[in-house]
Amino acid sequence: MKSPILPISFIFLLININCNHQSKNESASPKTEASSQQSKIEKIQLTEQTRGSNTIITYTPASKVSSYNGEESNSPMSASEWGKITKQAETIDLSKISTLQSPTTDRYTDRALIATIIITSNGTTYTSASFDSGKPPKELEELYNSIQPLKKVQ
Repeated sequence: MKSPILPISFIFLLININCNHQSKNESASPKTEASSQQSKIEKIQLTEQTRGSNTIITYTPASKVSSYNGEESNSPMSASEWGKITKQAETIDLSKISTLQSPTTDRYTDRALIATIIITSNGTTYTSASFDSGKPPKELEELYNSIQPLKKVQ
């Protein structure tokens, strides 16, 4: 009597596992697509520094904060400015930003400021490799040029 119950139970167990596995996969794939399409840029930061100078400019949807040698100024960020900047940032492969090569090396001898771009997207921070101020890697050039005029206004 016990022997027919055991194989039948095993069959029902396999059927149940298979059905659960399919339903988990079906519900997971739309979430994956939605999350990849909704890459949200939360903050973009440009740092430029050398031995005697330190400039940090942080852009968020609500404001831009500039710090020059510790003196901060805060101003509101318009939606059009933020849209322009994030549009440029979204074209960059953020997972490879730290490996981008700088075209020049003047920062090694203090002939140029050391620049870095930091992008926070979906809670993850991506930091570029350092490059000479004014001469970013070609992949960062459009974003760098988009945030440079905003920096000079301040």
